[in-house]
Amino acid sequence: MDFEFTEEQNMLRDSVRKMLDRIATPEYIKDTDANARYPYEVYDAFVEMGLISMVFPEEYGGLGGNVMDFTIISEELGRKSYDMLGAYGTSVFNGLNLLHNGTEAQKRHYLPKLMSGEIRMSISMTEPDAGSDAGAMRTTARREGDEWVINGQKVFATAAGAKDNIICAYVKTDNSVHYKDGISLFLVDNTLPGLKLRKLDTLGRRSLGTYEIFFDNVRVPADRLVGEPNRGWHYMLSGLQLERLMTTAGYSGAAQNVVDQAVAYASERKQFGKAIGSFQSIAHMLADMQTEVEASRLLLWHAAWQLASGKDALKALSMAKLFGSETYAKAANTGMQIMGGYGYIMEFDMQRHYRDARSTTITAGTSQMQRNIIAKLMGLNPK
Repeated sequence: MDFEFTEEQNMLRDSVRKMLDRIATPEYIKDTDANARYPYEVYDAFVEMGLISMVFPEEYGGLGGNVMDFTIISEELGRKSYDMLGAYGTSVFNGLNLLHNGTEAQKRHYLPKLMSGEIRMSISMTEPDAGSDAGAMRTTARREGDEWVINGQKVFATAAGAKDNIICAYVKTDNSVHYKDGISLFLVDNTLPGLKLRKLDTLGRRSLGTYEIFFDNVRVPADRLVGEPNRGWHYMLSGLQLERLMTTAGYSGAAQNVVDQAVAYASERKQFGKAIGSFQSIAHMLADMQTEVEASRLLLWHAAWQLASGKDALKALSMAKLFGSETYAKAANTGMQIMGGYGYIMEFDMQRHYRDARSTTITAGTSQMQRNIIAKLMGLNPK
């Protein structure tokens, strides 16, 4: 495995970093976080730079990039803000899921709109009684002529309320069979009659918005069914690998930003006539943080390489996701300790990382579910 990026990939990383430094300033990020405001300006820059188009094939108007390009962009966005990554990644991985599983007509219609910024995409799977147990979902869709009628409730749907957004909703379409054979995927405009969105007040990751969704006889045209009916479970699993790669890249970037902030603070903050970073207790905390972040990054790139090579990356992705999320949460907690009272003040970014990081061991598959997956792939049978 070659750990060197190509010249083009280094240029991509640099261009993303420069764009973020110009638009996503510390003041901008504080504003979107404090006011729970979607980062439309940054998203527009994604579109303008071709970051949305980067990983789609040229035949659909994309730039023909690959999984490694996607991971480079995701890691760099995570360095600035985990929520900035979410704005990019939710559209891209849902678009890629459509690319891999949608009909040719759907790909021709939606992908150019996604890449031009005319539409966004988000995902909705979780329900009040169906989180890790996705098979327990109760939201249903029934066919009526040339339409499907959806009823039920979803929760924890990130960015569902963004303007011009299409919700990629997984719902039950056949209750007479095993859930793996009775779930379908629909493209649902978030302004349809009968659809109600309630924004939840969350501890962290506030700019994209986390929503509860109510479907009350929501009618969608038959051509909004992605691919084939009752194949949604398989589409869900294929999309989750890309989602977990994206989120894990974000953990890596964000955790490195935590270390950088903690090192900068420890180098400047003086106590007893010395910079606190010169005290062994603090220096060792920082050394451990950097070592763990670098280890999580190696797991990330190993998983990305496997996925890009067409290999079965489930085990590698699960390990990277597990370790990366817990490393980010641990690093943010240690960063708070190093910064002391200043870390607790809303003026400093460390508290935002602390709040954002707390969600990462829960979302995109809990740490407990990742351990179950890894154990099963080791030949074990955890209960």
